[in-house]
Amino acid sequence: MSGAGFLYPFLTGAERDPAALLADLAASARAKTRESAALQRRTLAANAGTIARAGAAMAARFAAGGRLLVFGNGGSSTDAATFAGLFTDPVAGPPRPAINLAADQAVVTALGNDVGFDLVFSRQIAAYAAPDDIAVAFSTSGNSADLMAGLREARDRGLLTIGFAGYGGGEMAASPAVEHCLAVGSQSVHRIQESQALLGYHLWAAATGGPDRKEPADGR
Repeated sequence: MSGAGFLYPFLTGAERDPAALLADLAASARAKTRESAALQRRTLAANAGTIARAGAAMAARFAAGGRLLVFGNGGSSTDAATFAGLFTDPVAGPPRPAINLAADQAVVTALGNDVGFDLVFSRQIAAYAAPDDIAVAFSTSGNSADLMAGLREARDRGLLTIGFAGYGGGEMAASPAVEHCLAVGSQSVHRIQESQALLGYHLWAAATGGPDRKEPADGR
């Protein structure tokens, strides 16, 4: 079985029928699409109240002159960057100030080298943040040490704190450092990130009065 066998068990060295292989691939893609869509519907319903409360709190912070500070690791870092982009380059309405704390590789690598990777976000929050700001962390596990350190630093400084997590929420869901946790009840990193993208869009809409649609009009 190939290295991708756990995702596509029908991809074996013995496969010799292209038509059957294409049919299996198409069926797998359709099944994953149905699975993702069903999870997104459940996740959005389960988090509707949290989205409304967190969105209202974010709107109040923006009105007071606050900024959005977002951060994550790996694929969640790109999700955080996309979330920040919803605010700085919105599909509708005026932009809001947002900073992706993983964007400056010199700062991230300097902090990782000099003080330790667990502090790459908390040190930036200590340097940049003001009390009216908002800290949002993206994680699939909800347990990343550097994200939790950043959220604790943010909460101690009076920031509004919001966490995106999978696996039911992890440490983010239990920590007093996280005021609002948007949790995805899945064990699949892929499905978690897909649902988090939808949650992020709805949180942006709730925080800014943007279009109340399940997906952005331009496919972002």
